Amino acid sequence: MPLKLSLVSALCIFSIPPSFSITPLQHKLIIKVVAPKSTPRNASVFVAGNGTALGGWDAGAAMMTRENDSTWSFHASFNEGSQLEFKITRGSWINEALYGHKTIPTNVVLVLKSDTVITLHPISWKDIDFPINEGITGTVKYLRGLRSPALRHPRDVIIWLPPSYEKNPSKKYPVLYMHDGQNIIDPLTSFGGLDWRVDEVADSLIEARSIEEIIIVGIYNTRDREQEYSDTPLGRAYADFVVHMVKPMIDSMYRTKPDKKNTAVMGSSSGGLISFLFAWWYPDIFSKAGCLSSAFLVDSNKIIKEVKAYAGPKKNIRIYLDNGSAGIDTLLKPGYDKMVRVLEEKGYVKGKDLEYFFDKGAEHNERAWARRVWRPLVFMFGK
Repeated sequence: MPLKLSLVSALCIFSIPPSFSITPLQHKLIIKVVAPKSTPRNASVFVAGNGTALGGWDAGAAMMTRENDSTWSFHASFNEGSQLEFKITRGSWINEALYGHKTIPTNVVLVLKSDTVITLHPISWKDIDFPINEGITGTVKYLRGLRSPALRHPRDVIIWLPPSYEKNPSKKYPVLYMHDGQNIIDPLTSFGGLDWRVDEVADSLIEARSIEEIIIVGIYNTRDREQEYSDTPLGRAYADFVVHMVKPMIDSMYRTKPDKKNTAVMGSSSGGLISFLFAWWYPDIFSKAGCLSSAFLVDSNKIIKEVKAYAGPKKNIRIYLDNGSAGIDTLLKPGYDKMVRVLEEKGYVKGKDLEYFFDKGAEHNERAWARRVWRPLVFMFGK
C-alpha cells in the first residue's frame, strides 16, 4: 500500500544542492534512517523495495551503511522518473520498521524527479514492541530448500491441508498451486506482516460448502522473483521446476487429484502473470488460473501480443482476472483491460471460462488480495 509522504510527520524530503548533480537523466537517492532506542545494539538495517538496487523486495538484501549509533544511510542512483517503493527492516519482514502504534506501515512511494534525501524516524520495530501474528488456520506442512539445477536459489514450499484431510484417509483433493508462497498463509513470513489469509478464506468457503475441499501449495519466491515470474529463461526454468519436480512430489506425498481438471494456479502482480503463463504454456497440466493485479504490460506487452497472435485451437482453460484502482494497480489497469479484450476476442466467455472483476479503490497489496481472493477460489473450485 503506498505511503502518502505528505501525511507522515516522521518523513522529511528536501532537494540536494546542485553541486551534487550527477549523470544526466539520473538522480541520486539518499535514504537515512534514525533508529529508535529499542534498536538492538548490533542490528543491521536494510532497505527493501522494488528493483534490484532496492533489494527486489528481499527484506535482507540491500543493507544500509551505519553512520553512528542511531543513523543508517543508503545511496543509489536511478533514472529520472523512476517510481520507487520501499520499506525499512532489520533483515526480515518480522522486524520491519514501524511509524505508528500497532500499525503496519505502507510503502514509501516517490517518483524521482531530482536528487533527493529521505529521512525516516521509525518509533519501533514490529518484533520488539508491536508483534502482529494472526496465526495460521488449519494444518500446514513444509518442504524445505527445494533445488533445481536450472534455478539459482533453493526455496521452501508450504502445503495447506483441507479440514477433512486427516479425518478421511480415502478422500482425494484438487490442488491449487500459488506463487509468493511465504505471503499467502503465514503472517510471520509474509511481506509486511500481512498475508493473503487464503487459509482462513478457503476454510470459511469450505465450511459454507461454497467450494470443494482443496489442497493449497505455496511456492516461496526468491531474489530472482521478477525473472522467474515472467517469460524469460529463468521463467521457463521455474515453470519446468513446478511442473516436473514440485507437482510430482506433491502428488506422491499427498492424496491429490492429479489431472488437469483438478489442478489450478494463482498469484498476484508478477505472480499473476506467471500464473497465466503456466496455464497458457501447460494447458494439459493447469486447467485454471487466478491472476490478480497482474503485470501483463511487462516486456512491451509481450504476453498480450502472444495471445493475440495465437492462431491455434482455443486452449481449454479457465481464467480469472482482476485489478484494483489505486497505487500500482493504476499502472496495471491498461494491461488488465487489454487482456480481457484479447481473451474475449479469442472466444472466452465471462461467467463460463473467463471471469474478471474491477475492484474500485483497491490497492496493490496483500490486504487487498485477501479481501477478494474468495472470488477466484469460487470461480475455480465452486460447487
